[in-house]
Amino acid sequence: MQRREFTMFLFGATAWPLAARAQEVGRTYRLGSLHLSPRNARWHVALFDELKRHGFIEGQNLLADAHGWGLRVEQLDQHASEIVKAQVDVIYCTGDAAIRAAQQATKTIPILGLTDNMVGSGLVRSLAKPAGNTTGVSILAGELDGKRQEILMEAVPGARRMAVIADPNTTSPQQFQALEEETHTRGVELLIYRVMKPEEIAGAIDTAKSSGASALNVLATPLLFNNRQIILPRAATLRLPTILQAPEGAEDGSLIAYGPRFVQLYREIMAGQLVILLRGAKPADLPVEQPTKFELVINLKTAQAIGVDVPSSLLLRADEVIE
Repeated sequence: MQRREFTMFLFGATAWPLAARAQEVGRTYRLGSLHLSPRNARWHVALFDELKRHGFIEGQNLLADAHGWGLRVEQLDQHASEIVKAQVDVIYCTGDAAIRAAQQATKTIPILGLTDNMVGSGLVRSLAKPAGNTTGVSILAGELDGKRQEILMEAVPGARRMAVIADPNTTSPQQFQALEEETHTRGVELLIYRVMKPEEIAGAIDTAKSSGASALNVLATPLLFNNRQIILPRAATLRLPTILQAPEGAEDGSLIAYGPRFVQLYREIMAGQLVILLRGAKPADLPVEQPTKFELVINLKTAQAIGVDVPSSLLLRADEVIE
């Protein structure tokens, strides 16, 4: 494939003809993408709206990769290689697997990522001084997985057996052990189901229910959050109280969600970091940021549908109650 043909393929209909680009005043910026979530996810929409407010307008002076959305994990390496060949200015990605694919493809192009634990996963050296060509947002997922387990046990106080489903590419064996021990001290048995592909999710939930689990903690990972359209209807059918990692999860139908709001993270933090990188800053000089606001959202519509009576003490602490 010739270079111009490759670029047109990668960036779709908005890709630049070289002659037209030469006639434009100012620079055209090229943004590569590596995401399991679709382009129309509301957090991506929020980020591009914020970029526009800062003068980076898609289709004008910003050309965004048209094919880096809704990818499967096994497609990340190949697409990372393609956007590096296209000489993008910044690679914008979410999750450990996407960030690692970008890092393996380039040591020079800036990488902006959001994931669960940047330092713990070895993606950056430290939050203050990330080093290398990667920076972004680290969302404290490991700590919040434990907090979500506590909330779920409070929401379903009579449960003696609960389940978690997790992506072992995101959750470490140490995290599994800590979560299991913490749950056991509360007199609750924890069943752990590891999934690595979307097609494994429904079976894991069915097995958890048939094994006697009374509630389900969906641990933080792009794989599971981006496949909540599989998780939520299955959990509802099985009348299985479920907690997800971000407030948007409860708004989409889970019983409970607790964590930072993705739309806010992408609009208020990621977009600003991306603007700085597009303007030439080095990722090594841009500290990795962390969320400071966490929301507890409870969906009483879901509670009524699955027959769960959420304790009033938990409802009083909620930032949002969906009725």
